[in-house]
Amino acid sequence: MTRKIFNSIIIVAGTILLSSVIIIMGCLYNYFEDVRERGLKDELKLSMAAVEDDGVHYLEKVKSDRYRITWIAADGTVIYDTAANSEEHENHLERMEVKSALENGEGESNRYSDTLFEKTMYYAKRMNDGSVLRISTSSATVGLLVLGMLQPILIVVVIALIMSGILAGRLSKRIVKPLNDLNLEKPLENDTYEEISPLLLRISRQNKEIKAQVKAIQQRAAEFEQITGCMNEGLVLMDKDGIILSINPAANRIFSLDESCVGRDFLTVYRDHEMNLCIKNAIESGHCEIQQTRFGREYQFDASRIESDDEMIGIILLIFDITERVQAERNRREFTANVSHELKTPLQGIIGSAELIENGMVKQEDLPRFIGHIRKEASRLVILVGDIIRLSQLDEKAELIKEEINLLQLVEETTENLKDIAKDKNIEISIDGKQVIIYGVRKLLYEIIYNLCDNAIKYNIYGGNIKISITKNNQNAVLTVADTGIGIPQEHLDRVFERFYRVDKSHSKETGGTGLGLSIVKHAVAYHHGKIDIESKVNNGTTITIKFPM
Repeated sequence: MTRKIFNSIIIVAGTILLSSVIIIMGCLYNYFEDVRERGLKDELKLSMAAVEDDGVHYLEKVKSDRYRITWIAADGTVIYDTAANSEEHENHLERMEVKSALENGEGESNRYSDTLFEKTMYYAKRMNDGSVLRISTSSATVGLLVLGMLQPILIVVVIALIMSGILAGRLSKRIVKPLNDLNLEKPLENDTYEEISPLLLRISRQNKEIKAQVKAIQQRAAEFEQITGCMNEGLVLMDKDGIILSINPAANRIFSLDESCVGRDFLTVYRDHEMNLCIKNAIESGHCEIQQTRFGREYQFDASRIESDDEMIGIILLIFDITERVQAERNRREFTANVSHELKTPLQGIIGSAELIENGMVKQEDLPRFIGHIRKEASRLVILVGDIIRLSQLDEKAELIKEEINLLQLVEETTENLKDIAKDKNIEISIDGKQVIIYGVRKLLYEIIYNLCDNAIKYNIYGGNIKISITKNNQNAVLTVADTGIGIPQEHLDRVFERFYRVDKSHSKETGGTGLGLSIVKHAVAYHHGKIDIESKVNNGTTITIKFPM
């Protein structure tokens, strides 16, 4: 803007200067020409009076470098010319000024040289005897005058332009400075030109509208970030070219990325052929789903095309953690297979023994043994069905009656019921701790303690021992069961709480376990919002620690 103002001032100054020179030169030239013309006429009048008295004698006495006097007869012949001999001149009858003087009494004309730099003025008047007296003088034209004064004119123009440039620079800066100093954040507080007040008022209104819009956008963006930040599902928003526009923390964790990936091509920050194909399919067909395993967990990736006015504007990628669903499905299949197997085995034993008795193939003295086998297998079925029912109840998270329970007292009652089993293997059970009251379901807590102690007895060595302790830790009641048994290999520790999972199937068959004891423990602890920790070494015993919130 400063340059435009500067250029405008220079152009205006130059135009005014040139116009002034032209006007002044024209006015002066016209003035002096007028003066010259009047002087020429006066000189002719004086000369006419002298010629009428003295004739040629007067003209012979005239010596002037400025004026030329010519006496012309009525037929156009030159009687006398102060600048040359009359014999050298052609007839002047057709000269404009002479012809006009003969007809009208006086005449005048101007004639220019071939170069147009000199002008000759002629003024003629008819005398009493019918002859014509003409006077003439030569002067420079405007063009010659301008050429003669070109150097001073250029000097004046240059000086004027320099001064105009200096003044224009200062003036343009002074004009622009208030505009440059405008506070557009608070336009109405500016003290500047009155002419831009409507503009500042409009800017003020627009600022308010923009601030309100920005505030609303920021609020929506904050809400969006807060919502997506709290999502367990991963969310990735991309434009139509696959550039990441937004990614929430869950997706960052799943893809091992950070916020720096925003603004980059998703397929360059996460190079996976299957994912690449999925996104391309979503662009073409509108939707695509795939499943992948990352960091030991199962994820489902849903890519969908986003459209507006029947035109694709982006892609949304949702990531769901389906690990529990996959595990539940796997557990369901395994559970169904295991239940079928576990039920089938004792039933086959019962049916086999019953058929032998029914067909009379059992001796009378062996009959009690076969009947005992039937009873044993039937009892095993009852226990198995009972465990399955309890697990089903825990899976359904049915509401059970809770009460205040003395954990130490419950441990003592449970171990009393296991005393005979422990005595058969010469196993000593010791209890150490203090009175700890927790709020829970007595039946489930009994199942926890019973199954832990029962396993500690079954998988213990002959003459071993079991140590049970009850303590308080911050806001938790801590139950610890440690044995000196055969231990569990490290690779099996993560699966011992699964249903029907057995480390040593042959040993489990000998002990008569159903494979559901530790699974019941796990679900019962989860029902009480507790945590289980297990430590074990082969041939060096197992320690299981459970923490219950008080």
